[in-house]
Amino acid sequence: MENLFGLVGLFIAAVIAGAINSVAGGGSLISFPALVAFGVPSIPSNATNTAALWPGSLSSAFAYSKDTKLYRNLVVPLLIPSFLGGLLGAFVLVITPPEWFDAIVPFLVLFATLLFAFRDQFTRALKFGGGEEHITALGRVWGFLFQLFVATYGGYFGAGIGILMLGSLSVMGLRDIHRMNGLKTILGTMINMIAFVFFAFKGLVVWHLALWMTLGAIVGGYGGARLAKRVDPRYIRAFVICVGVTVSIYLFLK
Repeated sequence: MENLFGLVGLFIAAVIAGAINSVAGGGSLISFPALVAFGVPSIPSNATNTAALWPGSLSSAFAYSKDTKLYRNLVVPLLIPSFLGGLLGAFVLVITPPEWFDAIVPFLVLFATLLFAFRDQFTRALKFGGGEEHITALGRVWGFLFQLFVATYGGYFGAGIGILMLGSLSVMGLRDIHRMNGLKTILGTMINMIAFVFFAFKGLVVWHLALWMTLGAIVGGYGGARLAKRVDPRYIRAFVICVGVTVSIYLFLK
């Protein structure tokens, strides 16, 4: 019975994570701790979490398809660093000793939580939604390099990459937040997909849990993208921040 409740909890966590990822990222702050609480070791939890969430990101990308039409000339140039960085980050995770990763995880969760908590200040500083869009050659170079960094972090851990990508796209010169959300969802799908393939090849994915959580992530990802323009993001952000702070404290004290 306890295991049944745990599985239900994992499914709910995946639905919530998929929905949050479709809005602004940070869903791993929900789903990753859920796997750790279920009893899965930290590195397999990270790999299983990646395997579970990338299909949800893909479903969100389809929901955002109309918003990304004007950015099709940017997709391929940014998919390349997403692929390379995701692979590099996954490789670094695999060669990281488990005890090292256990020591790093609290800091990663805290970093992602703080990034999410101060998203408003971040977006105001970068002037999301203000002015006209103007993408320069230098902006494209910046976008490629920053996306490589974000993808490497994403392949290694992943929480908060959506917010980091929104910042990178804004500095490139993009301004429409809904189209930017669509583009970062496509890029995030590539990062998670290549990392998932690498983790699967290395035998780190707990398959029955990954498949179970994938169903929840797809439901949450598609539904979240549809509701993103109607739901007040303050409620979502407050919930994620509370969970992130609680999990950070727990991991530091563990």
